[in-house]
Amino acid sequence: MEHGVSAESYKDLVLFLATAGIVAPIFKRLKINPILGYLLAGVILGPFGLGRFIQAAPWLDYVTVDNPAEIAQLAEFGVVFLLFMIGLELSWERLRLMRKLVFGLGAAQVLGCSLVLAGGAMLLGQPPAAALAIGAALTLSSTAIAVPVLAERRRLHSDAGRATFSVLLFQDLAVAPILITLAIVGRGHGEFRAADLLSLAPAALGLCVIVLVGRVALRPMLKSVAKAKSEEMFMAACLLVIIGAGLVSQMSGLSMALGAFVAGILLAETEYRHEVEVKIEPFKGLLLSLFFVSLGIRLDLSLLVVKPVVILGTVAGLLVVKAVVVFGIGLLMGLGRKAATEAALILAAGGEFAFVLLDNAMGARVVSPAIGQAVLVSATLTMFLIPGLAALGQRLGRKGAPAPVSEAPGAAAGPDRLGPEPTGQVLVIGYGRVGKLVGDMLARHDLPWIAVDRDARLVEQGRREGRRVYYGDAARVELLERCGLATARAVVVTMDAPEAAEAVVAAARGARPELSIVARARDARHAARLYELGATDAVPETIEASLQLSEAVLVDIGVPMGLVIASIHERRDEYRKKLNRPDALGGKRRRLRDASLR
Repeated sequence: MEHGVSAESYKDLVLFLATAGIVAPIFKRLKINPILGYLLAGVILGPFGLGRFIQAAPWLDYVTVDNPAEIAQLAEFGVVFLLFMIGLELSWERLRLMRKLVFGLGAAQVLGCSLVLAGGAMLLGQPPAAALAIGAALTLSSTAIAVPVLAERRRLHSDAGRATFSVLLFQDLAVAPILITLAIVGRGHGEFRAADLLSLAPAALGLCVIVLVGRVALRPMLKSVAKAKSEEMFMAACLLVIIGAGLVSQMSGLSMALGAFVAGILLAETEYRHEVEVKIEPFKGLLLSLFFVSLGIRLDLSLLVVKPVVILGTVAGLLVVKAVVVFGIGLLMGLGRKAATEAALILAAGGEFAFVLLDNAMGARVVSPAIGQAVLVSATLTMFLIPGLAALGQRLGRKGAPAPVSEAPGAAAGPDRLGPEPTGQVLVIGYGRVGKLVGDMLARHDLPWIAVDRDARLVEQGRREGRRVYYGDAARVELLERCGLATARAVVVTMDAPEAAEAVVAAARGARPELSIVARARDARHAARLYELGATDAVPETIEASLQLSEAVLVDIGVPMGLVIASIHERRDEYRKKLNRPDALGGKRRRLRDASLR
């Protein structure tokens, strides 16, 4: 039986997977940003790398990419998933508070850099239309590289990080109007008409559709899927939301990434936020890696040899002009000198949307192919420098760890106030009868807490009561980390399923060796097992019920309350010492905790 797909059809996919499996571990071991490795791998595997020598050495065909266009089309989803994950970190309220940075600093950066770069291109002999297209393309910076670099360096929530992200967000919003402007210039009439303004209507309509449908249908759909308790169905629903919103945005004349970003913001206001983050993270990482490889594939380094002065001069000019303009605008907008310096250096490089704009400009014959290719090579080379520019910006701008993000006055409170989870909180795993009571007691003592449960009904009930309750499987350390495990004061496991409770205790103890973990146990045997897995305290239901019965009967028959309480505590300690053996992991953690309290 013959199959329609040959082994050669999978060659590009196998090459990419091999690159992802080799490059990232090597570069991480060398403490070099893996992004640079993927870009370099793309250069080597592409038609301008090893592909140049296929005629001399035909065997190289097995280690070169045959269809760069197909890879580039799939790689665009990397930016789509990245913008979706960024949206999950925000909320409409936070965007409202950031409006000065987005529509002030962002708009000023796009306008200022475009005019200055276009002026420079005109001085170098380019006609006004071509100069405007080149200036607009080079103005846009790389969201796909800058945001992961900031997140890796834990600078995304610093003043410079917020300013950088705000500018990148406005740049994404500006892509559609810039493309429309280039189309108008390409038609040759050179001025706006009423019909041209109407061409923006589909973009606005598309955004309205995404927001309206998301507000009405998103939470009910995820609730229905969550009730099915199927990992595959939930993942499929997440992918449907991202790709569906992206396609609606693209059909409206906007980028798919912008539609996914709006979908992320809408999902961020639901109780499914953290579970969605955990489900999508692997897709985002893999597709972003493919995106960086695709950028390297398109880089024709031979132009650097043919036109070294033009290419390197464009690189230097782009970095200097954008850095100076962003720094000046940042100071005018009230950014501190250090934050403005860091943001200016990160935004100085070119970005992935330069390929989109220049491809359109060359297709419309606004920019000549020779000039366009030279500009693209220059922009791509600057993208190689972003990790180094970010490190330099942090060193010049602010040394040490960033301060926690402070909420702006008037920020919304309650379960939908988003951004980083509160520090010093208690994680309550399971929001049934026991978990709800634990949460109420924590609230009475003014202690912040977050609950996680896999029962969509319980999660919805908690959200209606104004509690910060999330849907998800807490046995995965990735979800616990999304809920703030790194800064949590304690974890309380209230689940009634023994295996599930054991999995959560093991995950939390593996991530935080010093953390206080209190777990609900079914009986003495289960408590001993939880102690072995690292629980600081395990509370067996059968023993506690017996102790409470004993307390009630002793008080009822006239034994003084003080003596009863003392004896109950003494008996509880005896049980704990018997169950929590000295060689158990929980016993070691408890002794360390008690020693630190002395």
